[in-house]
Amino acid sequence: MNNSTPFAREGYPFIFSSAGLTLLLVLAAWKLCSLVLAVPVVLSCVLTLFILYFFRNPERTPPGDERTVVAPADGVVIVAERVPDTPLGTPAIKISIFMSVFNVHVNRVPFDGRVVDSFYHRGRFFDARDGRASFENERSGLILETGGGVRLAFVQIAGLIARRIVCYARTGDLLKRGDRYGLIRFGSRVDVYLPVDVKPLVKVGDATVAGETVLGRLG
Repeated sequence: MNNSTPFAREGYPFIFSSAGLTLLLVLAAWKLCSLVLAVPVVLSCVLTLFILYFFRNPERTPPGDERTVVAPADGVVIVAERVPDTPLGTPAIKISIFMSVFNVHVNRVPFDGRVVDSFYHRGRFFDARDGRASFENERSGLILETGGGVRLAFVQIAGLIARRIVCYARTGDLLKRGDRYGLIRFGSRVDVYLPVDVKPLVKVGDATVAGETVLGRLG
């Protein structure tokens, strides 16, 4: 997993490639004394800084109340409502968080529990804010069962330009609330499905911080 590293390990190939290109351009500009190469040097530096920013992996501290379900992603809430069709097979409260390319893309576990099922579906690449994304886009999901027997689901969904979902967790794993469990590259969303008796503590338009923002409380 991506524990205690300043950048997500999946970003290292992009970081090293971009930094290497920048170094080569700087050396070429210096060797040739060429002002023409100044523009690509600046652009390459900006790209490297953006990639470092995108794959940042900050520490997070979950709330002290262990009944709280925390946000799995940084971003903005775009759905917070009861829906009939869910990965749980029953109606549930659905909370969807959209991640722009400027958000941290490391995902975190919403609640303590054991992974009782997991799934992955290839799919299309609608904009992550599109309602069809939950059912038609590439997605990877986990069904978690708490110590009290309550089940919830959380699904990583690729967006318009995302082409790579990473999920470290597997069926049978014990997960801890707030721990890192995956990542999606370059724009995406995460859907969380909670029992219908859970009152959402966020609304559409609210900003979330993965591992810290409270989405609801299990009773």
